[in-house]
Amino acid sequence: MRREASGFVRHVAVGLLACASASFAQEAPLPAPAPAGSVAPPADIPFVAADAAYVRTPSAPNAWGGPRTGNEPTLSDRVVSYRIQARLDAARHAVDGRQQLTWRNRSDRSVGAVFLHLYLNAFEGEGSLFFTERRLLADDDTRGLAQLKKGEWGYIDLGTVEQDGAPLTWRYVHPDGGPDTDHTVVRVDLARPVPPGGSVSLDMAFHAQLPKVVVRTGHVGDFNLVAQWFPKIGVLELPGERGATQPRWNVHAFHFNSEFYADFGDYDVRLSVPKDYVVAAVGEQQGPPVIEGAEATWHFAQGDVHDFAWMAAPGYLARETTWSGPGSPPVKVKVVYPPDYAHVAGPVLKAATDSLTWFSDTLGPYPYRTVTAVVPPFNADEAGGMEYPTFFTVDHARRVDAGTLDQYLIDFVTIHEFGHGYFYGLLASNEFEEPMLDEGLNEFWDDRMLRARDQRVHLTRRGWRLFGIDPAVDVFSIERMGAALGAPADPLGQNAWDRLSSDGYGTVYSRTATAMHDLEARLGKHVLEKAFRQYYATWHFRHPAIGDLQQVLSDVSGQPAVVADVFDKYVYGTARIDDRVTGIDSVEVLPLAGSSVRDGERIDIGQDVNDAAIARQREAWAHAHPNAKEGTGPFPWRTTVTVWRDGASVPQILRVTFADGSTDTVPWNDDRRWARFTLTRGAQGVSAELDPQGAVLLDANKLNDSRTVEPNHAASTRWSADIAALLQGLYTWLGTL
Repeated sequence: MRREASGFVRHVAVGLLACASASFAQEAPLPAPAPAGSVAPPADIPFVAADAAYVRTPSAPNAWGGPRTGNEPTLSDRVVSYRIQARLDAARHAVDGRQQLTWRNRSDRSVGAVFLHLYLNAFEGEGSLFFTERRLLADDDTRGLAQLKKGEWGYIDLGTVEQDGAPLTWRYVHPDGGPDTDHTVVRVDLARPVPPGGSVSLDMAFHAQLPKVVVRTGHVGDFNLVAQWFPKIGVLELPGERGATQPRWNVHAFHFNSEFYADFGDYDVRLSVPKDYVVAAVGEQQGPPVIEGAEATWHFAQGDVHDFAWMAAPGYLARETTWSGPGSPPVKVKVVYPPDYAHVAGPVLKAATDSLTWFSDTLGPYPYRTVTAVVPPFNADEAGGMEYPTFFTVDHARRVDAGTLDQYLIDFVTIHEFGHGYFYGLLASNEFEEPMLDEGLNEFWDDRMLRARDQRVHLTRRGWRLFGIDPAVDVFSIERMGAALGAPADPLGQNAWDRLSSDGYGTVYSRTATAMHDLEARLGKHVLEKAFRQYYATWHFRHPAIGDLQQVLSDVSGQPAVVADVFDKYVYGTARIDDRVTGIDSVEVLPLAGSSVRDGERIDIGQDVNDAAIARQREAWAHAHPNAKEGTGPFPWRTTVTVWRDGASVPQILRVTFADGSTDTVPWNDDRRWARFTLTRGAQGVSAELDPQGAVLLDANKLNDSRTVEPNHAASTRWSADIAALLQGLYTWLGTL
């Protein structure tokens, strides 16, 4: 999901998309659930800790069935399958569904109860954990702040649940200790336990009422984004998987700042909608829709994914193409859009196909046959910028002119949401507990793609160009602006909800991208890319933890100390960097008056004699070098640079520039609070700069990284000229009114 609370979006533009939010409403009488309350799971299978976060311990080699070689009968080790039949009540924005959920017990013990997510109940009322945390954590520019009124709430009602025809009882539980009024997780007690290695099939009915769009799902007008809409089983983790030492249920409630985590499986879904509606969804469409009376039933199927979402709306159009690449099947790439945004479809289609090429080349082949992007309609911004396997929603704009901020945002959101297909979809990390592995790493890889395209961020929209204002910045420089480098509140590896604020969660995007940029600078671009290719090869269709990422980076790079330094300081800690140049002084090294021994005799040289000798040497040198630059001459210069370190140490390079245009570099790679470097050269030192290659973007203040011997007003002069040009343009425009 693309965030609004941090990173370059908040700093360079207004209106980057949010993600929609869903809920569902009751239609038929339902059997009464057991009383609400915090109920523990069976004693032998506990919940994962309510505050679970980063896992430093690498997983066992055989975790999740071991690495996928490509020779297995299925791409993933399918743990669950869903057979769903659903009908959309377009007038009420409600979905009635029946599903058969088949789940395999991978553990070595019998399982007497299973746990289901009812994510849409996050939006049934102010008492949910989602809204409780929103009141505590939300910032002014956080997405998901829509105020729901009567008739706009959403929820999912779980009806009958049967095991081989036997009705089962269920009850709400609170794995994270949330309020009793949160209904996003239920426990279902089985009539017969599932033996080790066995499977169970559960038949259930449910009713889902979409809310007005809040975040990730919902409806606006007659547009419906239907996501997190069906009862979804939690993940039973085994010893050696993500730090587990015994079987445990990983089934967190729906927090305000969190997304999802689920087993890989197989989906077969039939969706009945009004016959004039267009449907787009996860996976491959199985033939044309079947029309019966006023309805059409669309059939989609997809294996080896861990979620299913769809959209339905009348009047939508589609553009598509076919992409192919080494190791991948032919991929149908489709953009589904409302007619008002036809001009967005082409740029989105290009960005999606370019992303297929980039991610396939730099990480690994794309294994699915479809990619579908949905452009949300006007007033549905909260429905944009959200990812599901093979299916995502993007941004829209009134116009998309080449080289503008609007084009950049369209491209970036498309690239970002497609990229989730790898880091959220194929790698399937736990977004609840380790959002860095999805949002953070995806942001970094997106930025690398933009850097490879040499696509800079234009900070103004088209109209500003009329006034000569068109600043453009590289994407990593923009990322660090929103990374809260001066005072990070939480480690990058912290979970999604135990954070100071939503802004703190938002820094997962930019600060991870910045930290990985700096790690790349230390390891080398090609080494880091090789490591990420190995990370993907080892962990796709599994569920890596942060410790697994660290292990791969260490093993492939052969530099475990460098990797550990970055992870200890930023992933597991909140280190701050601020190195600066505090002084530079350059003096000419002249012969000195006094007494000295020459050729065995002591000679006294007075000041007058010494000065006259210096003057003669200067005159002779000037005669021989008529075009010499100021700051050069017959005598050497001693340049002394003082540097100061606030916060954690990091390897730095100090570059000193001299009056004759030459430069010299000095490494600073120790824990000293301050250091002083002296260089004697044939020309005066004129400036000193830390990190001349821009390798240390985690430095909180880059403005103090350099200093000159003489004051340099170039930056302030440039800004003054830009402001003057802007004012002149405005006055000219006003004069035409």
